[in-house]
Amino acid sequence: MRKIQMLALVCILAISAFSQHNQKGFTLVIHGGAGTILKKNMTPEREKAYLAALDSALQTGYKILEAGGSALEAVQATVMVMENSPLFNAGKGAVFTNEGKNELDAAIMDGFTLKAGSVAGITTIKNPITAARAVMDKSEHVMMSGKGADQFAAQQGCEVVDPSYFYTEDRFRGLQRAKERDANKVDSSNAGLRNPMHRDEKYGTVGAVAVDKQGRLAAATSTGGMTNKKWGRIGDAPIIGSGTYANQQVAISCTGWGEYFIRLVMAKSIADRMEFGKQSLKDAANQLIMIELPRLGGDGGLVAVDKNGNVAMPFCTEGMYRGYIRSNGQKEILIYK
Repeated sequence: MRKIQMLALVCILAISAFSQHNQKGFTLVIHGGAGTILKKNMTPEREKAYLAALDSALQTGYKILEAGGSALEAVQATVMVMENSPLFNAGKGAVFTNEGKNELDAAIMDGFTLKAGSVAGITTIKNPITAARAVMDKSEHVMMSGKGADQFAAQQGCEVVDPSYFYTEDRFRGLQRAKERDANKVDSSNAGLRNPMHRDEKYGTVGAVAVDKQGRLAAATSTGGMTNKKWGRIGDAPIIGSGTYANQQVAISCTGWGEYFIRLVMAKSIADRMEFGKQSLKDAANQLIMIELPRLGGDGGLVAVDKNGNVAMPFCTEGMYRGYIRSNGQKEILIYK
């Protein structure tokens, strides 16, 4: 009996040592949108608020990853923090459509299994990323939209709110300015969308990517879309492979002028360059964001992390709310170029 006990103890210690040896460091990367973000236009109080919100999001995901939680759980929880802040164009801070509504999009993807879920144009779910997760875990589908997506998410236990919850005075004033320009025939061309004076009313997304201790990757993205959008317009955020993508090599979340990210199949194109072209994450991301995207006339940025914990945060706008944190506590939060 004593020999059996000793053998059992040796086995337990060996398994424990093997598990610890195979656990890697983790990394979490986030963004809160790209656009005309200039220090000269930012009050000290507002800058402090953004930095605090980004730090809160990072700390939320860090705690999950530090405790051995999955990348999937971490990116969802991290995005929820930003959805709950009126500072970002997602959830509570979502912009208004031409009809004066808030239509929300979100996507989440598990790189280990390639399972994904997304929602578009929902109006009553407090945290759209939870609806996307419900689509992934509790349905046979990948994408749902509109009233059907709202109904499904509610049935799955996602928190429901009255649409008035998403109202913020700042975003509503942005809609009025956009409508005034429409009435004056300003912004009738694509050049208007790129006008630095207007860009912050056109762009905005939050997102998170992570690699956990087990080397699993995941990505999540959430947005309120474009101010004054019409006809049920949907951007790249909820489209798997364009604004959101993860596999066993890399996880990516994008922010910017969605129509161009869709045309470039931005996130999947980067993943493919890495897999088939053997490019590094940095080179692949820079090629798409800094060269291909502006060449077409679009702009924006992304955050990404690969299986080895390498981070990329390129953007071709004036600024992008962004940051990362590693398992060793190393952290960086940035806003401007």
